[in-house]
Amino acid sequence: MTRLRVARLTGTSSKAHFTVTGNIDRLAVAGRIRSFAVTRRNDRVAISKSLLALLVAFSLLTTPVWAAPAPSLGTVVYANRAFLGAGNASVGATVFSGDRLSTDQSGSVQVRAGAARFLLSGASMATLSQEDATPAATLAFGSASFSTANSKTFALHVASAVIRPNSDRPTIGQVTVLSPKELIVKSTRGSLSIAVEDDVREIPEGAAYRVVLDPNAADPQGPRGAGTKGYGGPPHKPARDKFIWYAVAVAGVATVWAVHEALESPDRP
Repeated sequence: MTRLRVARLTGTSSKAHFTVTGNIDRLAVAGRIRSFAVTRRNDRVAISKSLLALLVAFSLLTTPVWAAPAPSLGTVVYANRAFLGAGNASVGATVFSGDRLSTDQSGSVQVRAGAARFLLSGASMATLSQEDATPAATLAFGSASFSTANSKTFALHVASAVIRPNSDRPTIGQVTVLSPKELIVKSTRGSLSIAVEDDVREIPEGAAYRVVLDPNAADPQGPRGAGTKGYGGPPHKPARDKFIWYAVAVAGVATVWAVHEALESPDRP
């Protein structure tokens, strides 16, 4: 009788043990599943953050950087059969550094740039620019005139030459391009400065000069190489003039007065 009870108790204990063990196993599995789920969720969050960071970086790289608008150089105050870039030039149009002005055979255009005026005559072309806050223009062909109130308000380029006012007095200068290396520079009022690199000269008021740029470019060169020892001829000069010039007759009073009126008349502000 006692043995039977012990056996029954033993069997009951075994079943209880199995039940507890099974519950523990299920809890462990459930915990692992929850842990795995949390890990996967964390991984997804990390991946999402990485993708978002990459997307933001890519958008920053591909988004254009808008620079501040370039300041205007001046305003067109007179235009007749003239062009600004590929379009017609009109009074009141704003011009910027890099803009190209041109005229047909009987046209003209005038720009006010700060304290300076720039007049482009017929059959001419020039490109506007700015040098250290100073308005400037490069005359490609044709004729141009400028008027200034001081020496630092305007500069006109023709090939390697730079023409500027020579003083802070009111100045009017005229330039005509004859060829890629020849030009005529005339001072109608005040004196002008013409410079090619370190070769700087003054054109007094009322004078005009025909200027030839790089006059030594075509100098004949003696033979070089073997067998040239003792070759005669004058020695090379250590320094050369960057241009030569010849005084020319000043145009008539009518022409001078016309330019003066074009650049200073109150009818063309």
